Amino acid sequence: MKLMSVSALSAMLVLAGCQSTTAPSSVVVQPKASAKAIEAHMTFLGDDSLEGRDTGSRGHQIASNYIATQLAGLGLEPAGEQGYFQSVPMRKALLVQSSAKMSLTKDGKTTNFEYPKQFFTGPSTLHAKVDVTAPLVFVGYGLVSKEFNLDDYANLDVKGKIVVMLSGRPKSLPSEEAAHIQSLKAENAAERGAVGVITLHTPSEEKVRPYANSLMYLTSPRMRWLHKDGKAEGEFESLTGSAYLHPDAAKVLFAGASRSLDDIFADLAAEKVPTGFALEGTVNLKRESTTEDITSPNVAAVLPGSDPKLKDEYVVITAHSDHIGFSNDVRSKDKINNGLMDNAAGVSIMLETARLFAQQAQRPKRSLLFVAVTGEEKGLLGADYFAHYPTRPIDKLVANVNIDMPVLLYPFADIVAFGANHSSLGATVDNAAAAVGITQSPDPMPEQAIFTRSDHYTLVQKGVPSVFLMTGFTSKDPKQKGGEVWGKFFAKHYHKPTDDKAGLTADFGAIRYDAGATFADINFGITTQVANNPQRPVWLKDSFFGKIFGKDYNQQK
Repeated sequence: MKLMSVSALSAMLVLAGCQSTTAPSSVVVQPKASAKAIEAHMTFLGDDSLEGRDTGSRGHQIASNYIATQLAGLGLEPAGEQGYFQSVPMRKALLVQSSAKMSLTKDGKTTNFEYPKQFFTGPSTLHAKVDVTAPLVFVGYGLVSKEFNLDDYANLDVKGKIVVMLSGRPKSLPSEEAAHIQSLKAENAAERGAVGVITLHTPSEEKVRPYANSLMYLTSPRMRWLHKDGKAEGEFESLTGSAYLHPDAAKVLFAGASRSLDDIFADLAAEKVPTGFALEGTVNLKRESTTEDITSPNVAAVLPGSDPKLKDEYVVITAHSDHIGFSNDVRSKDKINNGLMDNAAGVSIMLETARLFAQQAQRPKRSLLFVAVTGEEKGLLGADYFAHYPTRPIDKLVANVNIDMPVLLYPFADIVAFGANHSSLGATVDNAAAAVGITQSPDPMPEQAIFTRSDHYTLVQKGVPSVFLMTGFTSKDPKQKGGEVWGKFFAKHYHKPTDDKAGLTADFGAIRYDAGATFADINFGITTQVANNPQRPVWLKDSFFGKIFGKDYNQQK
């Protein structure tokens, strides 16, 4: 039997001491977050004994057990499907590396592409073996949007064919909206009857994400959550073949066509959007996959509200409990990706927020639903499952506040709430941050479209106004530049074994658990305002996401 490490055991003892202190019943005390409690949670969740909390692993199950018992100890009621747990069924697929084949036949000549130098593909959760041959149609970026008057499939017949599309999206589109539209590429192809997708790596993509970097993930699994009937979410039965193609290798697909690939890339350089056309020849795509069905838990707990009517509505507070497990980097002696900032820090702040509410003399009017979700690193799987199968009625979820990777390495002076510009929650964040001397800043990285890339976005797609909180780029310490610290963490420690106590302390000098306490105080303030306001949060009239997802929600206010 493997014993818990001394550091993890010490963390539990420190936490127990923090939670045993209560204010005299005769005195109404505004609770304040404890840096020691956050340190204790982070020490346990980021310990080597949890082996990086990979989705479906024993280490993640231990983390989930810990979170559930902490919430239970605070007196919160179970809100899962099995007590505090909501078991998320998933299918994990691995590619048989030797099986990946791609060839082009044109004018009686067959060209074979080299894997993975010229192309790569991923596993399928639907098909053990794929062998598809079909003609080709170039479809530009493969985007469709009524709101932006886009239809890259206009006047093109792709039924029974393999579509060839550019990676990325036009620069003219606003980043967050573009990220949503881009996420529908496979769905667009499937709806129009395509049997496969070939994605072309572009020169602009090469500058941001070199083709060679993608080869580090060739052996990574593909994971999808399963519906009650066993169907994998986000998969399309008709789309059997797929490939991601290096631009040099892709030129042969356009040989003899009305336009060359160089012409297409010239359009991109001039920020023009190329239109589609049929390509000559047929492509054969082959691959084999092995699959395994697993489960991994979300943890859900509720603090019932005090108002007879509003207690049936819920403010949802989320943070993902998983990380990426063991490292595949042969250069690293330390193989455990502990994920201390990503996202042991977020879960710890969520737990401390729960403690603040649990120890209040007066409960908020609305109920509070705390959910630690699994599978974020695998594609927001646990959050998306919860959004499809919520443990409380979806129309009673009035808002979501999500915490993911707060970088607690400097005393932040501002906070970023991704999504604040889309709903009335933006003003709520302003008020809660100001109450503890913190300002709210706009998104410092709009080109990254971060609003669409964390767990809250799955509830956004169900119409629930949401914000995703992150430490801002300004530091209270004039000797530190918050943006530089954040950038250094992202460049050197994000998704690496050094995102642990030893690695971060060695590089940054200290972990600022006091900043975590400030973050929890802000989270507490936001949630308090939403929970006690007679009116639900609303989507703003000019919000793209409010228009496409929030119409029915706003009518409920």
